[in-house]
Amino acid sequence: MDGSYPEESHTAVGGKRQQFGSRFLSDPARVFHHNAWDNVEWSEEQAAAAERKVQENSSQRVCQEKQVDYEINANKYWNDFYKIHENGFFKDRHWLFTEFPELAPIQNQNHLKELLSEKKRSEVPECKSSEDGSGLKIEQQDCSSVSLGHKTQPTPVEENVTQKLSHLEICPAEFPGSSATYRILEVGCGVGNTVFPILQTNNDPRLFVYCCDFSSTAIELVQTNSAYDPSRCFAFVHDLCDEDKSYPVPEDSLNVIILIFVLSAIVPDKMQKAIDRLSRLLKPGGMMLLRDYGRYDMAQLRFKKGQCLSENFYVRGDGTRVYFFTQDELDTLFTTAGLEKVQNLVDRRLQVNRGKQLTMYRVWIQCKYRKPILSNTG
Repeated sequence: MDGSYPEESHTAVGGKRQQFGSRFLSDPARVFHHNAWDNVEWSEEQAAAAERKVQENSSQRVCQEKQVDYEINANKYWNDFYKIHENGFFKDRHWLFTEFPELAPIQNQNHLKELLSEKKRSEVPECKSSEDGSGLKIEQQDCSSVSLGHKTQPTPVEENVTQKLSHLEICPAEFPGSSATYRILEVGCGVGNTVFPILQTNNDPRLFVYCCDFSSTAIELVQTNSAYDPSRCFAFVHDLCDEDKSYPVPEDSLNVIILIFVLSAIVPDKMQKAIDRLSRLLKPGGMMLLRDYGRYDMAQLRFKKGQCLSENFYVRGDGTRVYFFTQDELDTLFTTAGLEKVQNLVDRRLQVNRGKQLTMYRVWIQCKYRKPILSNTG
């Protein structure tokens, strides 16, 4: 259910994409010297004009009968989209490793190791909390196995915690990727423009990647791709709004969950429960990564009257839908699900078509939220 069109392009220097916030437009006369500029400040007039445009294009709403159709037949509209475009519409997102270094397991595990050391020094020295110990024990094992490449002897604190809390460990039941030590799930994977770069960039045999999409056509395209390796990846059809359908992994089993231009494609009223369910799949210390549309993005301003479903929620001409977020809305979704904010920023980017001398103001929001390592309950 990858609703990221038109999707962002990223300027590369020396073949490597620069991280967000590294190119600034100080001289307006140089606007067409590069393909994109970061952290572009909007004038008061520009912001007011964007607000007026949204008020105008949302003044006429889609009739209720059509709204019901877009919801009930959402999978049909996405299947039609992928039947038309197949795997030629989106580019592989190699920029992910710049914006989200957590997707590189060794880097992420080193970060977790540091985080756990801080927690251990400040909160666990007397080993009084069972939840503290459980989080420490599980995550420290992953850190040592991935980062150091060999098994280390547990500290006395870890041994004590393990003995007391063995009943809290995840049962080693058989499920796809159950033997992996680092697990990533992408929700709304489309045709694999995120999954395949991850698999191609990281050859660690302990990595396993899950990917799901609302569209059975998209999943079929992933599974028939020559880069798809069932021993390292499991692709499946899933509706993240379906409360009765479970994910093929147990709770507290994932290191990273990726949401790239997907949350915006579902009905706003169903977003919170979807994030709640995903949050339960994360290990303590696991991260949820999101990049999605921000309020007043160019795509929102381009909608015409009669395409608005509800406030800041629209339907495209092909029947797929899109919502435009604020930072506060996303923060509420994630923190209500029990996650801690690591990053929540607005990427205001000026994209340039130098051939046609056009400027396009894009607004995206990028978030990183972490599941607490130490629980406050129990």
